[in-house]
Amino acid sequence: MALASSVQVPYAAYLRVYEPLAAFPEPERSHWARYAKRRHTPTAQDEQRRALADLLPTPPVPVPVHESADAFIAVVDEVTCVCPWRTRLRGWQALEALEELLPASVLDAALPPVVRRQAATDYEQWRERNPDARPWIREGSWHVPVRWFVLFDDSEREYTKGDQGLLLRYRTPMAQARRRVARGLRTLRDALEEGPLIDGLVDVGRWLEEFHPRSVVELDYGGLVHAVPEGQLAEDHSAAEVAEGLEALRDGDGERAGAAYERLSDRWRAVRERQFAS
Repeated sequence: MALASSVQVPYAAYLRVYEPLAAFPEPERSHWARYAKRRHTPTAQDEQRRALADLLPTPPVPVPVHESADAFIAVVDEVTCVCPWRTRLRGWQALEALEELLPASVLDAALPPVVRRQAATDYEQWRERNPDARPWIREGSWHVPVRWFVLFDDSEREYTKGDQGLLLRYRTPMAQARRRVARGLRTLRDALEEGPLIDGLVDVGRWLEEFHPRSVVELDYGGLVHAVPEGQLAEDHSAAEVAEGLEALRDGDGERAGAAYERLSDRWRAVRERQFAS
């Protein structure tokens, strides 16, 4: 357990939605209201430690047996907003993604097939009982998906260094995030053919529609702050570069749009390549 208590948040970024208490039905609303009044609430670091602890037994437990009763809390304009962890649901979804990312031999060594089959069965049964469930959190390993930056403006960027280390995040009202997605999609469809960038932004837009209109959307660089030199992190204005590229496309200036995209892709390519460094 010493390893789990000392591990740092992995090199991942997070897109989170914080919903106001009014968005939750009873008795969940009362639970979160009491939870938000706690003096100390768990952090992303704590969530990761718990997940790692589940991987220590033999065989490992890739998905928690019980759903987490924890959440991230944000008070915005005196309104308490809640982002439930929903660690079990996210664990199932991450397990599905692993089968596409890792070679079968590597995956079998880390998580035996029998363990994965049982997890898939549990997920299917759970889905039948909870057909409308969706996570409040999305994760990007070793990068921030470009489409996430469309939701934010550079003025919403927050970069600080405190007792908990470096923090780089953006926060915006849900209504603003939805407007930016819609405008970005119009621009991309007018200038480009259908492809992964448009498909990804459509997917994000549909996900946002699942939440209360007075929610808050957050992009947190999370553990990526440990993967990028501090000087580069301080100069990282990726949301501004995405906005510049979209503006250039609207103006029909392909050269300027291409230059903005190249700067952005070069930065994140360098970050992703660090995962292969020894």
